[in-house]
Amino acid sequence: MTAQSNITPESIISDLRYLQLLSRSFPTIADASTEIINLEAILNLPKGTEHFLTDIHGEYEAFAHVLKNGSGSVRRKIDDVFGNTLSSRDKQTLATLIYYPKEKMDRIKKTEKNMEDWYKITLYRLIEICKRTASKYTRSKVRKALPADFAYVIEELITEKKDMTDKESYYNAIVSTIIRIGRAEKFIIAMSELIQRLTVDHLHIVGDIYDRGPGPHIIMDKLMDYHSVDIQWGNHDVLWMGAAAGQRGCIANVIRICARYGNLDILEEGYGINLLPLATFAMNTYKDDPCECFKLKGNPDYNATEMLMDVKMHKAISVIQFKVESQIIKKNPGFKLEKRNLLHHINYEKGTIELEGKEYKLLDKNFPTIDPKKPYALTKEEEDIMERLERAFENCEKLQSHMHFLLNKGGLYKVYNGNLLYHGCVPLKEDGNLKSVRIFGHTYKGKGLYEVLESYVRKGFYAMDSKEKERGKDIMWYIWLSENSPLFGKDKMATFERYFLAEKETHKEKKNPYYLLLEDEKVICHILKEFGLENEDAHIINGHVPVKCKDGEKPIKCGGKVLVIDGGFSRAYQKETGIAGYTLIYNSYGLILAAHEPFESTEAAIEKESDIHSDSTVVKRTLERKKVEDTDVGRYLKEQIADLEVLLAAYRSGVIAERL
Repeated sequence: MTAQSNITPESIISDLRYLQLLSRSFPTIADASTEIINLEAILNLPKGTEHFLTDIHGEYEAFAHVLKNGSGSVRRKIDDVFGNTLSSRDKQTLATLIYYPKEKMDRIKKTEKNMEDWYKITLYRLIEICKRTASKYTRSKVRKALPADFAYVIEELITEKKDMTDKESYYNAIVSTIIRIGRAEKFIIAMSELIQRLTVDHLHIVGDIYDRGPGPHIIMDKLMDYHSVDIQWGNHDVLWMGAAAGQRGCIANVIRICARYGNLDILEEGYGINLLPLATFAMNTYKDDPCECFKLKGNPDYNATEMLMDVKMHKAISVIQFKVESQIIKKNPGFKLEKRNLLHHINYEKGTIELEGKEYKLLDKNFPTIDPKKPYALTKEEEDIMERLERAFENCEKLQSHMHFLLNKGGLYKVYNGNLLYHGCVPLKEDGNLKSVRIFGHTYKGKGLYEVLESYVRKGFYAMDSKEKERGKDIMWYIWLSENSPLFGKDKMATFERYFLAEKETHKEKKNPYYLLLEDEKVICHILKEFGLENEDAHIINGHVPVKCKDGEKPIKCGGKVLVIDGGFSRAYQKETGIAGYTLIYNSYGLILAAHEPFESTEAAIEKESDIHSDSTVVKRTLERKKVEDTDVGRYLKEQIADLEVLLAAYRSGVIAERL
């Protein structure tokens, strides 16, 4: 549609069918005019705060805390409202109360002698913060966010009534009544949760909800309840999606990783997947095998019996994985992954393997389920286990619900408010140009590669054609480990080598040139242009790669055009990086990068008021505060306004009659 000045009788007639449909929602001149006024007002509000998190890796406690504190946004609101009128200690207590209202009040009640006074002071403080937090939104949007039990009262308290001469006594009466009738605690909880919700307008998860930590299923539950979120799939997320679709290579990898980090409870208790057949098989097959190469990572809370069972299951599923992956490779020669078939290179009598013309001794030589003549064939017991696991993953209601949420809210990339978000890398050649990749006989690169891979992921769940559905399932495994996958981007996944070979040279995984070219402005601008971003303010926001701060590495690259934010939630990486990763805030004033120290525990956060300490770096500060009109939502609203102005012209010219 066109602007008001360019509206012609011809343009009205050409859009008549659309305008007639629009008139059902806005049946009169007054209705259309009111909506235009409302939308114009929204355009001039400050831009909502975006919160970027990535690489959560199942660490639900740290994730929940960062979600509650908005990477320091809540504390900044407290500082804005109270300045120097509150001590740092009082501010921290107030922040902890907002994060964990019920738990904090339970502790305060044990020491506070005059709870009535405490309730009154606290309520007034929360009201002031809530006023500030709600000020950038329309009343309508705030109203939708209000908790049902206290909607009217909160709206009264946070809405200025300048015409009231006795406003103070009016507010005092409301607060006093809340306390007198015993609703203060519930009200404080409601206000705290509202502040959390209004502090962050939209959440971006830039990949890897799943992997090492113990609670990805808990994180998924939280995200499904979150008010506004999008997800850029990480390699581990796609692996779990493939497992949920019944792809055997993905299933085996998921179980192996859970076993490796002592997190089989995710599958058994979190999702109700029965691992008893695998456990029985592993204990029988490897009963006298110490499985030294399959010791667990981290410090799982296991007793000796559980530990013994886990390592044997770990080995059993690893061997099964190497076999089923070979079958996928044979079925899909176009994947060009034949070099990852290694079992036939083993000399089972000598206990050695030949790789690239060199012989290596195996650290583990016990392979009771491998027939040297047919090394990739599953035994009858292994086949039975995989059939059972397929059914278990495909029929798990909770897992399917979580994966369909990922499908509905996610994708391989997203362009949002001038930023390009993705996990991993854009596959490049050595010269920095986009790398061409063949997928099922056709060649793709850049944005096209992302889009075809994403379409096949969706086909793996929804395709009616059985061949296309099977291809979709296999693509999810391909995305997990192919050197041409945007979510992996290494020449190999050296799983076998890391388990069985001591020589570090065999473990090396060469990264795609993308990772070496992140400081090359020409390359980065080319990538941004490929995804439709040519403005100077555009950024790439990149998950997946831990930033090694202790080695002097910086998350801000290419003069600020690239922001590498690995959330660093995974405890396994924190020794490597020196910090607990980064998160990003994009508010109306600019981009703020928060570097976090490790999260101790929820208990410590409540008892000691130990927030995650964050050092904030202003990446970009705008001279003029960004408004809604400067965002993607703003662009959409402007289109709506233009359409409504044409509708007004149609009413006034008599082409369409008002529906009075």
